[in-house]
Amino acid sequence: MGQGSGIGVLDKAVVVLRATAAAPCALGELCERTGLPRATAHRLAVGLEAHRLLARDADGRWRPGPALGELAHGHGDPLLIAAEEVLPGLRDLTGESVQLYRRDDVDPAARVCVAAAEPVSGLRDTVPVGVRVSMAAGSGAKVLAAWSPLPSAFTDLVLDEVRRRGWAQSVAEREAGVASVSAPVRSPDGAVVAAVSVSGPVDRLGHRPGARWAESLLAAARNLEVRLAAV
Repeated sequence: MGQGSGIGVLDKAVVVLRATAAAPCALGELCERTGLPRATAHRLAVGLEAHRLLARDADGRWRPGPALGELAHGHGDPLLIAAEEVLPGLRDLTGESVQLYRRDDVDPAARVCVAAAEPVSGLRDTVPVGVRVSMAAGSGAKVLAAWSPLPSAFTDLVLDEVRRRGWAQSVAEREAGVASVSAPVRSPDGAVVAAVSVSGPVDRLGHRPGARWAESLLAAARNLEVRLAAV
Protein backbone atom coordinates (compact mmCIF):
# COMPACT_ATOMS: atom_id res chain seq x y z
CA MET A 1 0.00 0.00 0.00
CA GLY A 2 2.99 2.27 0.51
CA GLN A 3 3.99 4.54 3.31
CA GLY A 4 1.30 6.71 4.88
CA SER A 5 1.54 10.48 5.03
CA GLY A 6 0.27 10.74 8.58
CA ILE A 7 -2.75 12.69 7.29
CA GLY A 8 -5.55 10.25 7.96
CA VAL A 9 -8.20 11.42 5.49
CA LEU A 10 -5.64 11.78 2.70
CA ASP A 11 -4.26 8.30 3.27
CA LYS A 12 -7.76 6.82 3.26
CA ALA A 13 -8.62 8.64 0.04
CA VAL A 14 -5.52 7.21 -1.62
CA VAL A 15 -6.51 3.73 -0.42
CA VAL A 16 -9.90 4.21 -2.09
CA LEU A 17 -8.27 5.39 -5.32
CA ARG A 18 -5.93 2.39 -5.38
CA ALA A 19 -8.78 -0.01 -4.72
CA THR A 20 -10.85 1.29 -7.62
CA ALA A 21 -7.80 1.36 -9.90
CA ALA A 22 -7.35 -2.38 -9.34
CA ALA A 23 -10.86 -3.02 -10.69
CA PRO A 24 -14.20 -1.14 -10.66
CA CYS A 25 -16.07 -1.82 -7.45
CA ALA A 26 -19.38 -1.17 -5.74
CA LEU A 27 -19.57 0.02 -2.13
CA GLY A 28 -19.48 -3.46 -0.60
CA GLU A 29 -16.43 -4.43 -2.62
CA LEU A 30 -14.78 -1.12 -1.79
CA CYS A 31 -15.20 -1.80 1.92
CA GLU A 32 -13.74 -5.28 1.53
CA ARG A 33 -10.70 -4.05 -0.38
CA THR A 34 -9.94 -1.08 1.84
CA GLY A 35 -11.06 -2.32 5.25
CA LEU A 36 -12.84 1.01 5.75
CA PRO A 37 -16.23 1.32 7.45
CA ARG A 38 -19.11 1.55 5.02
CA ALA A 39 -19.97 5.17 5.85
CA THR A 40 -16.34 6.28 5.53
CA ALA A 41 -15.78 4.49 2.23
CA HIS A 42 -18.98 5.93 0.80
CA ARG A 43 -18.19 9.47 1.94
CA LEU A 44 -14.69 9.37 0.46
CA ALA A 45 -15.81 7.79 -2.82
CA VAL A 46 -18.59 10.34 -3.32
CA GLY A 47 -16.21 13.18 -2.51
CA LEU A 48 -13.61 11.89 -4.97
CA GLU A 49 -16.35 11.50 -7.55
CA ALA A 50 -17.41 15.13 -7.09
CA HIS A 51 -13.86 16.15 -8.02
CA ARG A 52 -13.92 13.72 -11.00
CA LEU A 53 -11.11 11.66 -9.46
CA LEU A 54 -13.57 8.76 -9.47
CA ALA A 55 -16.43 8.02 -11.86
CA ARG A 56 -19.15 5.37 -11.97
CA ASP A 57 -19.79 2.88 -14.74
CA ALA A 58 -23.19 1.75 -16.03
CA ASP A 59 -23.51 -0.68 -13.10
CA GLY A 60 -22.84 2.03 -10.53
CA ARG A 61 -19.32 0.79 -9.70
CA TRP A 62 -16.57 3.31 -9.00
CA ARG A 63 -13.54 3.47 -11.27
CA PRO A 64 -10.74 6.03 -11.79
CA GLY A 65 -12.13 9.31 -13.10
CA PRO A 66 -11.02 11.63 -15.92
CA ALA A 67 -9.39 14.19 -13.63
CA LEU A 68 -6.61 11.72 -12.84
CA GLY A 69 -5.56 11.65 -16.46
CA GLU A 70 -5.80 15.41 -16.76
CA LEU A 71 -3.59 15.91 -13.74
CA ALA A 72 -1.11 13.30 -14.95
CA HIS A 73 -0.71 15.12 -18.25
CA GLY A 74 -0.07 18.41 -16.51
CA HIS A 75 -3.05 20.37 -17.80
CA GLY A 76 -6.65 20.97 -16.96
CA ASP A 77 -9.72 20.35 -19.04
CA PRO A 78 -10.05 23.32 -21.46
CA LEU A 79 -13.85 23.23 -21.24
CA LEU A 80 -13.80 23.41 -17.44
CA ILE A 81 -11.26 26.22 -17.51
CA ALA A 82 -13.52 28.11 -19.90
CA ALA A 83 -16.52 27.38 -17.68
CA GLU A 84 -14.80 28.97 -14.68
CA GLU A 85 -14.53 32.19 -16.69
CA VAL A 86 -17.97 32.18 -18.34
CA LEU A 87 -20.50 30.59 -15.96
CA PRO A 88 -20.24 33.19 -13.15
CA GLY A 89 -21.09 35.96 -15.60
CA LEU A 90 -24.17 34.11 -16.81
CA ARG A 91 -25.20 33.48 -13.19
CA ASP A 92 -24.83 37.16 -12.34
CA LEU A 93 -26.79 38.21 -15.42
CA THR A 94 -29.70 35.84 -14.82
CA GLY A 95 -29.63 35.65 -11.04
CA GLU A 96 -30.25 31.90 -11.45
CA SER A 97 -28.31 28.66 -11.11
CA VAL A 98 -26.06 27.80 -14.04
CA GLN A 99 -24.73 24.36 -14.92
CA LEU A 100 -22.57 22.71 -17.55
CA TYR A 101 -23.43 19.11 -18.46
CA ARG A 102 -21.61 16.42 -20.37
CA ARG A 103 -23.02 13.08 -21.38
CA ASP A 104 -21.54 10.34 -19.21
CA ASP A 105 -18.89 8.52 -21.22
CA VAL A 106 -19.61 5.29 -19.33
CA ASP A 107 -23.38 5.37 -18.94
CA PRO A 108 -25.10 6.91 -21.99
CA ALA A 109 -28.39 7.09 -20.05
CA ALA A 110 -26.90 9.76 -17.77
CA ARG A 111 -25.39 13.20 -18.00
CA VAL A 112 -22.95 14.65 -15.50
CA CYS A 113 -22.82 18.15 -14.06
CA VAL A 114 -19.17 19.07 -14.63
CA ALA A 115 -19.32 22.75 -13.61
CA ALA A 116 -21.80 25.03 -11.86
CA ALA A 117 -22.26 28.58 -10.62
CA GLU A 118 -24.85 29.26 -7.92
CA PRO A 119 -26.36 32.54 -6.70
CA VAL A 120 -25.19 33.48 -3.23
CA SER A 121 -28.73 33.81 -1.91
CA GLY A 122 -32.36 33.11 -2.67
CA LEU A 123 -34.18 30.00 -3.83
CA ARG A 124 -31.87 28.01 -6.10
CA ASP A 125 -31.82 24.85 -8.20
CA THR A 126 -28.59 23.46 -6.82
CA VAL A 127 -26.99 20.69 -8.87
CA PRO A 128 -23.64 19.73 -7.29
CA VAL A 129 -20.67 19.13 -9.57
CA GLY A 130 -20.24 15.41 -10.17
CA VAL A 131 -23.93 14.57 -9.86
CA ARG A 132 -25.41 12.31 -12.54
CA VAL A 133 -28.78 13.26 -13.96
CA SER A 134 -31.03 11.22 -16.23
CA MET A 135 -30.90 11.70 -19.98
CA ALA A 136 -34.67 11.10 -20.07
CA ALA A 137 -35.80 14.55 -18.93
CA GLY A 138 -34.74 18.19 -18.80
CA SER A 139 -33.51 20.77 -21.27
CA GLY A 140 -29.87 19.75 -20.87
CA ALA A 141 -30.73 16.17 -21.79
CA LYS A 142 -32.64 17.35 -24.86
CA VAL A 143 -29.66 19.36 -26.09
CA LEU A 144 -27.18 16.52 -25.59
CA ALA A 145 -29.56 14.05 -27.26
CA ALA A 146 -30.42 16.30 -30.21
CA TRP A 147 -26.90 16.19 -31.62
CA SER A 148 -26.02 12.64 -30.62
CA PRO A 149 -26.30 9.42 -32.67
CA LEU A 150 -27.17 7.45 -29.52
CA PRO A 151 -30.74 6.32 -28.82
CA SER A 152 -32.89 8.89 -27.02
CA ALA A 153 -35.88 8.94 -24.72
CA PHE A 154 -37.23 11.94 -26.64
CA THR A 155 -39.32 11.82 -29.79
CA ASP A 156 -37.93 12.90 -33.16
CA LEU A 157 -40.40 15.79 -33.12
CA VAL A 158 -38.94 17.12 -29.84
CA LEU A 159 -35.34 16.78 -31.01
CA ASP A 160 -36.08 18.33 -34.41
CA GLU A 161 -37.51 21.35 -32.60
CA VAL A 162 -34.39 21.64 -30.43
CA ARG A 163 -32.14 21.56 -33.50
CA ARG A 164 -34.30 24.12 -35.29
CA ARG A 165 -34.27 26.56 -32.37
CA GLY A 166 -30.70 25.88 -31.34
CA TRP A 167 -31.73 25.53 -27.68
CA ALA A 168 -34.13 23.58 -25.46
CA GLN A 169 -36.38 24.37 -22.52
CA SER A 170 -38.19 22.33 -19.90
CA VAL A 171 -40.71 22.95 -17.15
CA ALA A 172 -41.06 20.53 -14.22
CA GLU A 173 -39.50 17.67 -16.19
CA ARG A 174 -36.40 16.88 -14.16
CA GLU A 175 -37.83 18.12 -10.88
CA ALA A 176 -41.20 19.49 -9.83
CA GLY A 177 -41.29 23.28 -9.71
CA VAL A 178 -38.04 23.72 -11.68
CA ALA A 179 -37.70 25.20 -15.16
CA SER A 180 -34.59 25.34 -17.31
CA VAL A 181 -33.24 26.37 -20.68
CA SER A 182 -30.09 24.89 -22.27
CA ALA A 183 -27.88 25.45 -25.29
CA PRO A 184 -25.21 23.32 -26.98
CA VAL A 185 -21.50 23.98 -26.62
CA ARG A 186 -19.43 22.88 -29.60
CA SER A 187 -15.79 21.94 -29.91
CA PRO A 188 -13.68 23.57 -32.67
CA ASP A 189 -14.59 20.70 -35.02
CA GLY A 190 -18.31 21.43 -34.59
CA ALA A 191 -19.21 18.49 -32.36
CA VAL A 192 -21.54 19.18 -29.42
CA VAL A 193 -19.47 18.43 -26.32
CA ALA A 194 -21.64 19.90 -23.56
CA ALA A 195 -24.86 21.67 -22.68
CA VAL A 196 -24.88 24.91 -20.72
CA SER A 197 -28.04 25.49 -18.69
CA VAL A 198 -29.85 28.11 -16.66
CA SER A 199 -32.31 26.68 -14.15
CA GLY A 200 -34.49 27.91 -11.34
CA PRO A 201 -38.01 28.01 -9.91
CA VAL A 202 -40.85 28.06 -12.43
CA ASP A 203 -42.25 31.03 -10.50
CA ARG A 204 -39.25 33.09 -11.66
CA LEU A 205 -38.35 31.57 -15.03
CA GLY A 206 -41.95 31.10 -16.13
CA HIS A 207 -43.41 28.41 -18.37
CA ARG A 208 -41.43 29.67 -21.38
CA PRO A 209 -37.92 30.10 -19.91
CA GLY A 210 -36.39 30.20 -23.37
CA ALA A 211 -38.25 33.39 -24.20
CA ARG A 212 -36.48 35.06 -21.30
CA TRP A 213 -32.97 33.61 -21.30
CA ALA A 214 -32.24 31.76 -24.57
CA GLU A 215 -30.46 34.74 -26.15
CA SER A 216 -28.16 35.25 -23.17
CA LEU A 217 -27.57 31.52 -22.91
CA LEU A 218 -26.59 31.24 -26.58
CA ALA A 219 -24.16 34.13 -26.11
CA ALA A 220 -22.57 32.31 -23.16
CA ALA A 221 -22.30 29.11 -25.24
CA ARG A 222 -20.54 31.04 -28.01
CA ASN A 223 -18.21 32.55 -25.42
CA LEU A 224 -17.30 29.07 -24.21
CA GLU A 225 -16.67 27.98 -27.80
CA VAL A 226 -14.41 30.95 -28.51
CA ARG A 227 -12.34 30.12 -25.46
CA LEU A 228 -12.14 26.45 -26.49
CA ALA A 229 -10.98 27.39 -29.97
CA ALA A 230 -8.25 29.58 -28.50
CA VAL A 231 -6.64 26.72 -26.59
